[in-house]
Amino acid sequence: MVLIDHYHSMAYRDYNYSAFYVAEPFSETSLGAYATKDFVYYNVLKAWKAKDNQFPFKDAHNTTYNVIDDSSWEYTLKPRLHERLRNSKNIILFLSKNTRYSRALKEELDYGINELGLPVIIVYPDFNSNSYIASDHKPNNNAKALWEKLPILKDNIHKIPTAHVPMDKEYIYKALCDPDFTIQKKSACFCWCYS
Repeated sequence: MVLIDHYHSMAYRDYNYSAFYVAEPFSETSLGAYATKDFVYYNVLKAWKAKDNQFPFKDAHNTTYNVIDDSSWEYTLKPRLHERLRNSKNIILFLSKNTRYSRALKEELDYGINELGLPVIIVYPDFNSNSYIASDHKPNNNAKALWEKLPILKDNIHKIPTAHVPMDKEYIYKALCDPDFTIQKKSACFCWCYS
């Protein structure tokens, strides 16, 4: 019975959890959020989906109520992040020069990688070409330099499969469609860049 329940829960984890830096406290409905660069990149994914229903992005942030500035971190915000992550097959992390190490990003990546084993698709918005982040299908020094901003990522990246892509619809589409970067079908832990 436990195996069936486990399979059932895995089968329905078909959302993509987007992780991005925003200054705290944060409200998804405030105007300040829309001026935060990494939040803007997340909105680009939502816009692509709105224009093209075939674009394979299924937003985990739509699975629970929005968060608000005065919500309690321990009793409201953190449990809501965990619930959204448990509904997800992977994490899409926007990692840019604007990214800062925040409590929310640390919690999202720690819980997503170390507790749930979610693969991570890392999108580098500062780069619109694969040549800036990849050499021989591996992340290069430009990509790795940005990992320094998030120690929780840098220290645990070897534990899960990661795809590394520029802020380009075609590359993000490839990564979202690749079963190696889903919790259901993930294979060995590796860092991969498309050509």
